[in-house]
Amino acid sequence: MILTLNCGSSSLKYQLFDGCAERVLAKGLVSRIGETRGRIEHRAGAFAETRDLAIPDHAAAVTLLLEMLGHAASGFDLAAIDGVGHRVVHGGDAFCESVTIDEGVIAEIEAWVPFAPLHNPANLIGIREAMAVFPNATHTAVFDTAFHQTMPPEAYVYPLPWELYARNGIRRFGFHGTSCRWVAGEAATLLGRPLDELKLIVCHLGNGCTIDAIEYGRSIDPSLGFGTVSGVMMGTRSGDFDPVLILHLARSLGMDLDAIDRLIHKQSGLVGIAGVGNDMRDVIEGMEAGNPRCRLAFAMFCRMVRKYVGAYAAVMDGVDAVVFTAGIGENCARVRAEICRGLSHLGLALDERANEEPSAAARSIGRAGAAVAALVVPTDEERMIALDTSALMRAGQEGLAA
Repeated sequence: MILTLNCGSSSLKYQLFDGCAERVLAKGLVSRIGETRGRIEHRAGAFAETRDLAIPDHAAAVTLLLEMLGHAASGFDLAAIDGVGHRVVHGGDAFCESVTIDEGVIAEIEAWVPFAPLHNPANLIGIREAMAVFPNATHTAVFDTAFHQTMPPEAYVYPLPWELYARNGIRRFGFHGTSCRWVAGEAATLLGRPLDELKLIVCHLGNGCTIDAIEYGRSIDPSLGFGTVSGVMMGTRSGDFDPVLILHLARSLGMDLDAIDRLIHKQSGLVGIAGVGNDMRDVIEGMEAGNPRCRLAFAMFCRMVRKYVGAYAAVMDGVDAVVFTAGIGENCARVRAEICRGLSHLGLALDERANEEPSAAARSIGRAGAAVAALVVPTDEERMIALDTSALMRAGQEGLAA
């Protein structure tokens, strides 16, 4: 069996697959980690359980999911797990594909912690906890940055002095690549066309967000860059803002670097503007209750996404489909409608009834005959991770046989 661990900034998704990564044996989600009230939702066949309880950190989340998998009603022998695939957010330019984890890989992941402080530490906790529980399993790292290594230099080099790139490796990397890779392939299937013939804009909208221009199957311009802050505003992260503001915060307001770090990573975005939390559901609830800050946060978020879609359509000289995915993108019809409202000039027209219809399936939400398709495609980072893990396990076995 293969277990996948997808540690996000405030959540942990997991799935247990058969050895070919074709059949899901169990799955679950630990959400709102670090908040007053967390939740685990677990399902294995006919057995399902949901618990609401405090989950202080990711280590507690891993312990909880292992307890659920080992529950007698789930019926799994944890010793039978042969591979564990880990989502890792930042691998820099050291990795252009998934790899088997060893001490050198762990050291490289640790080296990128300063550039993904909300994610790489959580990823490392998942790796260390799982390696302790499953010492004989093959552990793999599937990097969010790997898919974006196809960016051209004009996209990944910053307009800063050349030496900062040449000597220090300062450049754009992009994130959520595992999700974007899966969603692009599924979108091509839904459209009935080869991926290498399509221009797609994938909108991965969750607590973290990436808008990605995918041209003929290659990521050419993701909205996240050197770290995990740029692009559109997110749950707690600011998204784009004038970098001169950092100088003002330091010189005029006396903020040190640690305080500025906390501000842009943990105190901004939806939580900073709306003031009711980092969850879009809470923002919309506040907006409907007449909270002007929630209304502003909603409008800002949708406007920023719309701007990126328009920009990427220009970069690719056209677009075949705009694809929504991840927690907000898959589940919030109101956000999708507001984003699409200003994109008619691209040839995109929303089918309001299809957009409002609740469904967990990949589907079109655009009007029939529109020049640009509008799609909702559920992301499945876990299956992508499991497929890569299965491939690396086979490669390792073949290497031993040789």
